[in-house]
Amino acid sequence: MNFTEKDCFYMEYALTLAEKGKGFTSPNPMVGAVIVKNGRIIGEGYHKKYGDWHAEVNAFNNATEDVEGATMYVTLEPCSHTGKTPPCADKIIEKKIGRVVIAATDPNPLVSGRGIQKLQNAGIEVSVGLLADKSIQLNEVFMKYIVQKKPFVLYKSATTLDGKIATVTGKSQWISCEKSRNETHLLRHYMSGIMVGINTVIADNPMLNCRIEELTSPVRIVVDSLLRISPECKIVQTAKDYRTVVATLQDDDSIKANMLKQMGVEIVTVREFNGRVDLNALMDILGKMGIDSILIEGGGTLAFSCFQQGIVDKVIYYIAPKIFGGVSAKTSVEGDGFREISGCVTLKDISTRMIDNDICVTAYVDK
Repeated sequence: MNFTEKDCFYMEYALTLAEKGKGFTSPNPMVGAVIVKNGRIIGEGYHKKYGDWHAEVNAFNNATEDVEGATMYVTLEPCSHTGKTPPCADKIIEKKIGRVVIAATDPNPLVSGRGIQKLQNAGIEVSVGLLADKSIQLNEVFMKYIVQKKPFVLYKSATTLDGKIATVTGKSQWISCEKSRNETHLLRHYMSGIMVGINTVIADNPMLNCRIEELTSPVRIVVDSLLRISPECKIVQTAKDYRTVVATLQDDDSIKANMLKQMGVEIVTVREFNGRVDLNALMDILGKMGIDSILIEGGGTLAFSCFQQGIVDKVIYYIAPKIFGGVSAKTSVEGDGFREISGCVTLKDISTRMIDNDICVTAYVDK
């Protein structure tokens, strides 16, 4: 389908609007909408937070003049079913929009193709596929979760140039620069959950919350096969303030498990995989709990288990211009390691950027 430069411009703008909802719309997608008439933008909107009006309705509400006959640019197929709000496709028909340009179709089985069909049946010209890749990447969490009902998993690590996450004496604060660390807190806001292993909890006693005002903190998930977590650690002590899940192989009705539950911790007993928590089974459980995305910030042991069991979708590495050395210094991925090169994790769609003197590498796991 042929699109004009103006079509691309308006859709790019709609995508920038959509991104404003990042971290607030889960488990719904981020969507932006722009209404154009006679070469002018007369209305715009985005989905601000879960349960609120969708982008199309906000664009109508913000319109400065009659929208009849106008073109609407929307980053995701308008919904055709009633959820928290009425169907957007019906509203578009009611407002007598002349043309709708859609970036990507909605993979949600309740929506996929039906919104488009409804618009076409009403005589509205519909064009689909403009900047679809950008829309899909923006909503990569939604695109996986709505189909598989499993969280989108992002692994993040801050390392030195020689791959270390701590010195030989265990010192790790701080490897990356302040701007990189601030991005980490934004990632905690964007993702529904944050997952670490028990060794990280024991060694660092972290809080794992988002420390930027007015932003939301993720559900804290600790993988703890033997239920070694201390009731005195910060995560347990604040479990009534921040939702906290401990995944274990142990009985969730033991004395310790009941004590932790009284302190606000949710205990999830998971089946075993090679003596550890089966992470694929855990993803199924967390998905059913409504957790659509997980940021992995654990140490090397958990990281290897995550890669070995194939749950990681995307990686972000913040690489600092430092060299620690030391054969015993911790690295980002440890565990047993892959024995053969042919069996290792390979990455694709790699991008890099500079954050002050740090190099940020983003890539997707080639599955």
